[in-house]
Amino acid sequence: MDEIEIKKREDRAEELFRMGYNCAQSVAGAWADYYGLDFNLAVKISASFGAGIGRMRETCGAACGMFLLAGLETGCTDSSDREGKSANYKTVQYLAGKFKEENGYLRCADMLAAMKDAKAIKPGYQAEERSEEYYKKRPCIKTVRSASRIYGEYLMNK
Repeated sequence: MDEIEIKKREDRAEELFRMGYNCAQSVAGAWADYYGLDFNLAVKISASFGAGIGRMRETCGAACGMFLLAGLETGCTDSSDREGKSANYKTVQYLAGKFKEENGYLRCADMLAAMKDAKAIKPGYQAEERSEEYYKKRPCIKTVRSASRIYGEYLMNK
């Protein structure tokens, strides 16, 4: 893993978001091939985490995509492996701290509330149509790039 590879994945995360994938899908999809994961499977298993988990504006979907990747890297499969679980939780907490440090928040609702056009973002389960105005009033491009880069830096420095 090097800075060029990280930048490529950061760009891919933005490209996927601009194509209409949600924030979690954009991050997971940008790294799918790194783990030998089929792209369609990656975006399917991360689909529910977009817009702060099912558009409920909870934990940022970009961060959730990053956490999904952390599970691929450090997740354990033995249900009695407390050390393995703890190592994964440590990784997730490290990544969450980096994300919050860089973006100011971990919760989607908090990020959106901090935006000057916060009232223009409607609640509910309906996915909004993508337009240039959509991209201007949200921090999502920044957060998918950030999550992808933070994850790459984690891999490079681990």
